[in-house]
Amino acid sequence: MCGIVGLFLKDRSLEKELGCFLSDMLVTMTDRGPDSAGIAIYGQEKAGFTKVTIQSDTPDITFGDFERRLGDLLGKSSALRLKDSHAVADVPSDRVADVRAMIDNLQGAVRVMSVGETMEIYKEVGLPKDVVSRFGIPAMSGTHGIGHTRMATESAVTTLGAHPFSTGADQCLVHNGSLSNHNNLRRELKQLGMRFETQNDSEVAAAYLTARIREGMDLGEALTSALDDLDGFFTFVVGTKTGFGVLRDPIACKPAVMAETDQYVAFGSEFRALVGLPNIDNARVWEPEPSSVYFWDRETNAAQTLAA
Repeated sequence: MCGIVGLFLKDRSLEKELGCFLSDMLVTMTDRGPDSAGIAIYGQEKAGFTKVTIQSDTPDITFGDFERRLGDLLGKSSALRLKDSHAVADVPSDRVADVRAMIDNLQGAVRVMSVGETMEIYKEVGLPKDVVSRFGIPAMSGTHGIGHTRMATESAVTTLGAHPFSTGADQCLVHNGSLSNHNNLRRELKQLGMRFETQNDSEVAAAYLTARIREGMDLGEALTSALDDLDGFFTFVVGTKTGFGVLRDPIACKPAVMAETDQYVAFGSEFRALVGLPNIDNARVWEPEPSSVYFWDRETNAAQTLAA
């Protein structure tokens, strides 16, 4: 079944409350998916550095060794910001490929959750209230974020199987639904150099959008092309460094509701996920149309709806 939430802030005075809002929204969706949960937070950028968020099943053992290896690789002491089973390393942007290669050599002891100048992803098995508490999500600030609580119906309950999925720098996706042509798409995307960590169809959707954006499309154009290339039923909420997008398939059988004020744009699988947001009583509330792309971009100051 699964539950999705998303929040894109227009009002900078609300940024310190982003994590609190998202946590409350996600916990409200617990009965739509109680087995695992995750949140992507777009926070403060550090010029010249990229955030590499990692996860380990044995953080007490693994993170100390990883920190030493990272220091040896970069030629200086590199402190990790530890958050339970996750940690964030601020890596010089021109050394990210070297750090990824080092992680690959650790043969699964450490897994990459996300890479980006602003984005951090935290996801684990367990109830949403426990996941957000473990990582201190309510105290986090940022410009926008998306979250997902999962009910696994087609695959095992694992950390890697939880959403969001990230397949490109500062890009992530959450998904409610099921794709029917994901295996064929996975093969095609591998030929384009995309890498996959799971067999989850949602990761294929994320990689598809990443590939289109790498070809020069903006988020709205990439989502529009997905209507022709992805088969199945789906509701996507997508984040990029400066953008936030929503897409439903032509049938739109999965529930979705959006709200917009002068302060924010919000998404929830159900309206009850939005009731704690400020001034929600005066928001414009609507159900996103089938086969229509909705996206907002902070950098270009764009807010658009593209109907198929």
